[in-house]
Amino acid sequence: MLIGAVFGAVFVFVNAHDPLNSTVALLLRVVAGLGAAVVLVLWFTAARGQRDGSGAPRGAMFGRGYLVIVAAEVVLLFGGLRVLAALGTPEQANVAWVALVVGVHFVALAPIWKTWDIAVPGVVLSLLGVAGLVLAPTSAAAWVPFLSGVLSGIVLLAGAVTVSWRTVAARRSQLGSMSQTDPTAQTHPTAQTHPTAQTDRSAPARMP
Repeated sequence: MLIGAVFGAVFVFVNAHDPLNSTVALLLRVVAGLGAAVVLVLWFTAARGQRDGSGAPRGAMFGRGYLVIVAAEVVLLFGGLRVLAALGTPEQANVAWVALVVGVHFVALAPIWKTWDIAVPGVVLSLLGVAGLVLAPTSAAAWVPFLSGVLSGIVLLAGAVTVSWRTVAARRSQLGSMSQTDPTAQTHPTAQTHPTAQTDRSAPARMP
């Protein structure tokens, strides 16, 4: 989810501007930066767990299905922007289209990755993108960057933090279970000592 956090932060940084109050825009950027930093720390923690052998291999996640969806995303993204420009739509519609395509991409990845955690932010992003496209031709077009950009970025960051936290917590729980079941991690009772260190108290004492 590191990529999602980066995109979320970019969404907020680029689109947090007028008609938002300058103080509100600055606060949103600070929150976005902190959220991305949290995800980065959690990502490094999870990556260290994978190097230690506690994490599951993730190579299968980036197979043919993933590549097909990413390729389709790129085509739809840039092709759609060209179509919007040819139709003469306001430039605010561009961020709405990006949010829609990114959201659909997450929904499509959910069954391939066999995790529905990314489907929820994907659906929300798609709805925010559609709402922005509807709003773009109206007199409220200035609010589209906030609706489809800033809010989409916040959703991405919140989803990335949640999924990353759950991943790290699950791996810590797995490590705890492994340490409890591993016989090499158990210590011998302190009452037992090496036979050579014990004295034979049953032998009679020698008389001088």
